[in-house]
Amino acid sequence: QVQLVESGGGLVQAGGSLRLSCAASGRTFSSYTMGWFRQAPGKEREFVAALSWSGGSTYYADSVKGRFTVSRDNAKKMVYLQMNSLNAEDTAVYYCAAARYVTVASAASYGYWGQGTQVTVSS
Repeated sequence: QVQLVESGGGLVQAGGSLRLSCAASGRTFSSYTMGWFRQAPGKEREFVAALSWSGGSTYYADSVKGRFTVSRDNAKKMVYLQMNSLNAEDTAVYYCAAARYVTVASAASYGYWGQGTQVTVSS
């Protein structure tokens, strides 16, 4: 069992940066693949980034590659999403997710989700 709580969202101007955090609970956190997804109003939830249990493998959606960086600290049971060069298209609710065995870009693969944190980018 894993519980996830996101934080760090807010309002930022285009071109700015935010760092999202995801605090996890559960004994086996370090064995989970962790993902970030986002959902804009009227749109389906979409994959943003993911990383393997060790953090050794990372995956990004094309739309954020080169701008976003995902990382984790297993000792602290934390996952981070550093977001740079934000633009209006990045406005969405961002969700942290966890799973043992996943197709990293598939939301249906993840069994545990946080409540989400709102990111709004003003142009």
